[in-house]
Amino acid sequence: MDTKHDTEEGGAGGKGTWGAPGSEIAEEGECNDEKDPNYDSDTQFQKGQDSYFSSVAPPLTGEELANYVEPIIQEYFEHGDTSEVVECLEEINIEQQRHELPKLAVTIALEKKPAQREMTSILISDLFGKKVVTEEEMATAFDFLLEDLQDLSLDTPEAPQIVGQFIARAVADDCLPPKFVRSYKGKVETDHAQKALNKADTLLNMKHGMVRLDNVWGVGGGIRPVKHLIKKMVLLLKEYISSDDIVEVERLLQELDVPHFHHELVYEAIVIVIEDTGERSAHSIAKLLKSLYGSAIVTWDQLVRGFQRVFNALPDLCLDVPSAYSLMDRFADICVTEGLMSAKMRAKVPVRGRKRFVSEGDGGLVKESILSKESSF
Repeated sequence: MDTKHDTEEGGAGGKGTWGAPGSEIAEEGECNDEKDPNYDSDTQFQKGQDSYFSSVAPPLTGEELANYVEPIIQEYFEHGDTSEVVECLEEINIEQQRHELPKLAVTIALEKKPAQREMTSILISDLFGKKVVTEEEMATAFDFLLEDLQDLSLDTPEAPQIVGQFIARAVADDCLPPKFVRSYKGKVETDHAQKALNKADTLLNMKHGMVRLDNVWGVGGGIRPVKHLIKKMVLLLKEYISSDDIVEVERLLQELDVPHFHHELVYEAIVIVIEDTGERSAHSIAKLLKSLYGSAIVTWDQLVRGFQRVFNALPDLCLDVPSAYSLMDRFADICVTEGLMSAKMRAKVPVRGRKRFVSEGDGGLVKESILSKESSF
C-alpha cells in the first residue's frame, strides 16, 4: 500500500529518508546543509571559485623610509632619471608617507650644489606630474620643511633662503598652489620660516617671475635639458677628435658643470669610436678618457656606467655599424692597456651572436655560443 513516505524507484528516498544504499561513499566530504554541525560556510563560499592572494608590503616608518629613499635620491644625482626613481618607489608601501618624499629630497639637496638642487626641483615636479605625490601631500611636505628649518639651519645656515627658492620653484612648476605662501600670512611662528616665505614671495612677485624661476638655481648645467647636454658633449668630442686638445675638453666640461652626467661623455665617446671605425680615433678617445679619469673629472663608476650603456646598445649600433661588436672588442683591449678597464670588466664585453644552430649531426639542436655577461661590474 502506497504512502507519502514510500521511497521512489531506486531507493533514493525523499525527505527524511537515508538515501540510496552506498550514496555515502560518493560524498565529497563537504556538508551542504546549514543545519548540520559539520557545515562550513567558508568552504561553501570558496567552492567553485578561484582564490587570489596578493602580498602586501608593510608600510615603512619615517626612519625606515628615510633609509630606503636617501640612497635612491643620491643615485638619482648620478643618473638623472626620474623614471628610475619612480620605479624604485613603487616597490614600497608609502601610502601614508608620500609627503616625506619631497621633504627628504629637499633636505638632502640643502647640502648639494645648485646643479643638484635643480635636479631636485625636476624630481619634485615629476613626482607630482606622475601622481606619486598629490598637491596636498606636496603642501604638507613644505609645511614640515618650514617647521624643521630651525634645526636644518644648524648644518646649513642658508637653509631658509634655499627652502624659499624650492617653494617658489614648486609654485612655478604648478606643484604647489600660489596661495601656499599667502596662507602663512600672520601665522608664521619662527624667524627661519618667515625668511623662507619672504624669499619665496619675493621671487614669485618679481617681474616675469614665473619664467625666471626656471633659472632659480643659477646658470649651471643642471638647468639645461638632457638633449642639450648630450648635443654639447657630442660636439666637444668631435672637436677633440680634430684637435686632440684635452685642455679645451676639460674647460668645456667645467662650463657645462654637470659632473653627475659625465657617464654620458664616456658613452658618447665610445659610440664615436665605433661609428668612426678608425684606429686613430680609438687611441685618441682612450687617451682623453685616461686623462679625464686621472684628473678625477670622470670617476671609475662613470667609466663603468658608460661602458655598460654601450654594451647594452650594441645590438642597435650594429644596425648602422655591422662591425660594432668587433670594434668594441678592439677598443676594450686598448682600454685595458691604458688602465681604463679591469680584466674582469674586459671579460664582460659582449660578443655578437648569442645562439647558433649546429650541424644536422648534432640533431638540429640550438647551442649557446659565447654569452655577454650581464652582471654588474
